[in-house]
Order: sequence, then C-alpha cells, then structure tokens
Amino acid sequence: MQKTQLDYAKTGIVTKEMQLAAEGEGITPEELRELVAAGLAVIPKNVNHSFSCIKAIGHRLKTKVNANLGTSDECADLAFEERKLSAALKAQADSIMDLSTGGDLHSIRSFFLKRSPVMVGAVPIYAVAAEMARDGEPLEKMSEERLFSSIEEQCCQGVDYITVHCGVTCESSDKLSSFERIMPCVSRGGSLHLYWMRKTGKENPLYEHFDHLLGIAHRYDVTLSLGDGFRPGSIVDAIDGPQIEELMILAELAKRALAAGVQVMVEGPGHVPLEHIKSHVQLQKRLCNGAPFYVLGPLPTDVAAGYDHITAAIGGALAGSAGADFLCYVTPAEHLGLPDEEDVYLGVMASRIAAHVADIAKGVPGAAEKDRRISLARQHLDWDGIIAEALDPELVRCKLKVASDREACTMCGKLCAVKMVRGAYQI
Repeated sequence: MQKTQLDYAKTGIVTKEMQLAAEGEGITPEELRELVAAGLAVIPKNVNHSFSCIKAIGHRLKTKVNANLGTSDECADLAFEERKLSAALKAQADSIMDLSTGGDLHSIRSFFLKRSPVMVGAVPIYAVAAEMARDGEPLEKMSEERLFSSIEEQCCQGVDYITVHCGVTCESSDKLSSFERIMPCVSRGGSLHLYWMRKTGKENPLYEHFDHLLGIAHRYDVTLSLGDGFRPGSIVDAIDGPQIEELMILAELAKRALAAGVQVMVEGPGHVPLEHIKSHVQLQKRLCNGAPFYVLGPLPTDVAAGYDHITAAIGGALAGSAGADFLCYVTPAEHLGLPDEEDVYLGVMASRIAAHVADIAKGVPGAAEKDRRISLARQHLDWDGIIAEALDPELVRCKLKVASDREACTMCGKLCAVKMVRGAYQI
C-alpha cells in the first residue's frame, strides 16, 4: 500500500522529501518530521509528480506564497499562461495553482505539471463544471461518480494539492438564509457546490463521502486543502454564522484526514476587517489543532480595486504574524479580470513582502538576518550589497541612481545622512 509523507512521519521515518523541504528553514529534517506527524506542517508532493523545489508549509516554517494561474472560457491561450508562469517563478512563488476553466484542461494541467519546479495545486470541481458548460450540460446533471472520477484523474496526473469545498453542506448553507449577507457566496468552488445542492436537494458528495475522497488523496499522497466556500466577499459579511459553521465542519474533517494518513491544510478568508484578522487566525488554529492555514489575502478593505495586491499584503502580513502559514497572492486585477504576467509578478512580490514581514514577527529562524545585512550595506553605502539583499534585486538595480561621487544616491546627494554621520564620527 502506498504510504504518504504523513504515514512515514508517524512511524518515525525521515524521507528524502523531508530532508529537501527542511533546507533553508532553520530546522532539522527530524524536527520537520515531527511537525508533519503532528499535523502542524504538510509537504505537498504527489507521488506521480517530480519537481525540484520541494517546500513544506506550516508551523515554525517560512510563510509560503502561492500564485493562481490558469485560463478562462474567455481567454484560453497557453502562450499567455507560459508568460504568467515565468512571471510567477521569476518573482519566486513557492507554489502555483492551475485554476483553468477554458481550453483543453487536461493538456493545460500537464503543461503546468511539466514546466513548474514548484508544487502545483488545482480545484477539481472547476474542471467538471467547465467541461459540462462547454458541452451544454446543466451543472445539476453532474453525478457524484463524475466528480470523484475527475478528482482521481487529476490526482493521478500529478497535482500535489487540491482545494475541496467539503464544508459547503446542507446544514452550513441553510445558515445563509439566516444572515443578511451583501454577497452570500463569492467562492467559485463554493458556489458550484451550493448551486448543485440546491438544484438536486442532495448533500455535498465531498462531505457525505469524505472517506472516499481520503482514499483517493492517500493513494497519490495529495494534500487536501479544505476550501472555505463561505468565506466573506465583503468586510461587512466577515465573521458571521455561515463562515464559522463551515470552519467548525472543516476542523472535524481535518482531524479525520490526519487520522487517515492524509496531509491536510485549511483555507481561510477572504475579506476581513483589520481588527478581526488576528483573532480569526487564532480561532482557526485552535479549532483545527494547529493545522496549516492557507489564506486568500486577507483583504481588510473592499474599495482598493486595482490595488488589491497592496490591500492583500497588508492583511497577509497581519495574518501571517498571527500564525497563517500560506498566503495566496492577490493581483491588481482581482475583481476586475484575468491577470496578465505583470499582474502576476506584482501579486507575488506583494505577498512575498507580507510573508517576510510575518516571518520576522513570528521569529522564524534567519528571517530578520536579511534585514540586518541590507542595513549594514546601506550604512556602508554598498550598492551591490543592497541589490543582493533586496527581495527584488532587478527592480532595485533599475531604480538605483547613484550620485557622481558614488557615496550617495541622488535623493540626498551631498546632504546624505549616512555620509554626514560617518564624517562626524570618522566612521
């Protein structure tokens, strides 16, 4: 029987993947094994997917960043996706997700799996719904067998982790009618399940047959990312009954996954006011026994359309500092359209800044050392050192304008504070 990273970890075995994932984290492979065994960290790595940059997500580890890529039924251009993938990798994303809904979905998934040196995630319900829409079939005609068959196909193909909206149940969806949300459901995956359930009168198959899902995930060692179908899409809707009801269901399912030897993380909001982000992360961590927390943003305001990568960086830094482990980037195109390669690059960089800020606050080993090194370079007016330590060296090299004497930049010139103080103290 195929064993998962979690199975190995529980029996005290340090795998090659644990050794690779521990590199650069400031912990030993044995310490990482202990975190995986306890359900505090995951190593998304499908047994059918070979890639070079294996990373772990979770407690005591660097905050990781994901970039959502993929086509839509309005734009299914593989060359465009290749440029976006290149932009995400150039910006040093730790993960990509293929959220494609247009074109040959199997081939597009294969493209990402073959070209990506980092873990690849997917949302299986997207493929099923997209294929049915293309063929003119109403979504309510989707059979449970078709859904699980697609999940198995995608896992067999090599996807490392999948978002599954198991918490959108008959009980949790009933809560929507009791709460006056401005936007009842903004999760695409959540809305697809909600629509199917309302039209058929049946329970969500992913919840009802969760053990079947666990069997598929275990077979390929696919990490389950328990999706938040009722995440708030407006700060006005945050922290309400449907959201908390779903979180409690996901906490129950996370425990079942851990017991079955399936790696699991839990997804979180969404749009949340700044003052509630910390408490929400802490609530998730407590309910889910410290399972890795994967957040979209979060976005603490709704009015920054076109600048939502900045909004998400603000929320992401606070969420990460409170314990969130995995940030899903938000691009300037969020809420507006399919992102292009520039949007992807800016989205990843904004999330990387947030992740680094969070790592310093959490005391992740080595996080603050990079800031110390760049500060020393600034004090010594070491322009090459500043470039080397920056999160985006290419941008710094482009923006840097050094004065003619090479001892200051053109902002201050002869009145450079660093130069003045060095002269005063004969440094």
